[in-house]
Amino acid sequence: MPPLRRTGVGREAEDPEYAGEYRLGACLGSGGMGVVHLARSASGLRLAVKVVHESHASDPEFRARFRQEVAAARRVSGAFTAPVVDADPDAARPWMATLYVPGPTLAEQVRRSGPLSPAELRRLTAGLAEALRDIHRAGVVHRDLKPGNVLLTDTGPKVIDFGISRPSDSDVRTETGKLIGSPPFMAPEQFQRPREVGPAADVFALGSVLVHAATGTGPFDSDSPYIVAYQVVHDEPDLSGVPEELAPLVARCLAKEPADRPTPDEIMAALQPPSYEAAAFIPAQRRPSSRSGTPTLGLRPAGSDPAGSDATRPDPARPDPADTVGPSDRSPTRALRRRRRPVGLVAAAVVVALAGGAFAVWPEGGERPQRPQRTSAAKPVGSWATPLNQAGDAAPACSAGPDGAVYCAARGTGAARLDPASGAVVWSRPERTGAVAAPVHSAGSVGAAVGEDGGRFVTYDAESGRPGWSTAVPDGGSVHPAGDTLLLGSRSGSVTAVDTRTGERLWRRALPGHRAPLVGPYDASTGVVHVFEETADGRHTVVSGVRARTGETVHSKRLAGRLEPFGVGGADGGGVLFLLARGLDTRAEAVVRYDPASGGAERVPLPFRLEEPKAVVTGDVVHLLTRAGTLVAVDTAERRTLWQLETAAGRVSAPVPGHDRLYFSAADGRLIAVDTARGVLLGQTEPRLRGGRLGHAASVPAPVVLGPRVVATAPDGSAFAVDGADPGRW
Repeated sequence: MPPLRRTGVGREAEDPEYAGEYRLGACLGSGGMGVVHLARSASGLRLAVKVVHESHASDPEFRARFRQEVAAARRVSGAFTAPVVDADPDAARPWMATLYVPGPTLAEQVRRSGPLSPAELRRLTAGLAEALRDIHRAGVVHRDLKPGNVLLTDTGPKVIDFGISRPSDSDVRTETGKLIGSPPFMAPEQFQRPREVGPAADVFALGSVLVHAATGTGPFDSDSPYIVAYQVVHDEPDLSGVPEELAPLVARCLAKEPADRPTPDEIMAALQPPSYEAAAFIPAQRRPSSRSGTPTLGLRPAGSDPAGSDATRPDPARPDPADTVGPSDRSPTRALRRRRRPVGLVAAAVVVALAGGAFAVWPEGGERPQRPQRTSAAKPVGSWATPLNQAGDAAPACSAGPDGAVYCAARGTGAARLDPASGAVVWSRPERTGAVAAPVHSAGSVGAAVGEDGGRFVTYDAESGRPGWSTAVPDGGSVHPAGDTLLLGSRSGSVTAVDTRTGERLWRRALPGHRAPLVGPYDASTGVVHVFEETADGRHTVVSGVRARTGETVHSKRLAGRLEPFGVGGADGGGVLFLLARGLDTRAEAVVRYDPASGGAERVPLPFRLEEPKAVVTGDVVHLLTRAGTLVAVDTAERRTLWQLETAAGRVSAPVPGHDRLYFSAADGRLIAVDTARGVLLGQTEPRLRGGRLGHAASVPAPVVLGPRVVATAPDGSAFAVDGADPGRW
């Protein structure tokens, strides 16, 4: 029997049952602008849907500003926020759906476990500064950063609830006796000059959030929000209890004048090198509830005792009395400093099953897989780490040779051969290298692009490392291996083919139907390389197949949309070209299956639009990994999403399949393994940073599956191998 429709004049009376196509479930939280509900997409993706209060829905100015905020929020990286999945600012009740991110809010963590340690506070500072930099680069000013809008995950904090603008120019407004906004975390200019509020206001809020995280209360304190507003504008902040090493930086963030506050970049620079000693937030195991005996999920800081933790979170549909702040919540220690004040409404975050810092969503009715338990087996076979002659921030790039050896290239090293069993350097050849690409193999030789601008391609004897033939790479050109042929693209649009055994030029020409084609995937089963080019109007993409050895065009077709081929696959072992379809905002919307033999093309929509995904195909299944660490598996034959996993890995490499798993690297040097059948995170290695600092390489090299081992690289200049059969022990 469906529930009776609610009546009355309170917030509950205005709660709709649907937002667009999404049926709204449990209420996760509410604020002055709207209510946040838990929902699911058609594929089973968990969403947090914010529905604007009915009183604001009739305000044309609010709708216009909300529409602008939604557009800006879509550009913000999901590495630091909850990505926007869908929105309708023109609905009767405007709404926005973001990816559901599990984890406690900072407010909940401090209330339940007390202030953060100095190391945790330092990591929080760096994470929030990086998040604000990303938000501000997208042209967004959050304007409501507070502990309730900061989610704590095992890979760092995420900022939420910045997509709803204020209904008027002022952030402080009386409405039925309620103050809209969060005065303890607002900047002076938000009270004095609301039209001049800019990114510096978020920095002020960051300072207030850090004081709360360090002490349990904010830098300005009163039971009256109006007195707090006066203190924010006129009084000096109370920083007692803030660690001495961070107090000066926090004080700068709380400067009255916006121009006196540091930028997020300056905050991060002041924290160099970053601290990795802070405990990450690690998911606790399922354990019986002390009240009901039913399994619940908990979240605890790493190193804490799960048996002594009370941080369990029940189902969101069943409110927890502990979520209500009352006199019993007041810490005696913090009460000695000053009387606590209510800090306003915070969004409730419900902890779901996590696996090593990730959470997965399955279609309704699907069984939630459990993470395999670690055993007391022997040390993984063949694990090693080898430093290479590496200059700069970029990690080395490696590949597996047909002889079973590992070959790597790095800035400062043209090529090096490593023993796959021990990681020992067999030979190494120094070069002045610029962009780093994985070495290319053919007939007993290995080659790499060298020179500050990648202007030469040099080969080396695989056994001895002696230099072999070399050839010039066109200015601004690209290098593409295609079996025993090397293809060199150029800005002029011509393509040159070189025999990888001898260095002899096979052919050079412009390709019919193309002005400046890009070289795409190579199909080893047919010897055909696929090239592509968007039409001038951006509405179509010309895709052609060219025989790598002869330059003969074997097929060409004009396909609708902005497409980029990424792989060749299909259930029958190959022949089907897979392409990503992108919208005007460059985000991927669908996967296109194109069969050159029949000329047929089929478009398979993605469950939601993906930001800069890197894709790999195995048979008919496509795995897409976004720059923010979202991993999606799509069966293109059955046109359905198999699973979706949030790894929160940040900048990542292309995914690589092997052993019924998917491996990829993160920018901090971690190697991550995911079970492709169940969408479960199986394990990850520790970060490997150069001098404790994370560099700013343009790309992250992909790992290499070499027999039972997986070889990856890190920004500390090392290549390392782990046992691919047991990621749980990494």
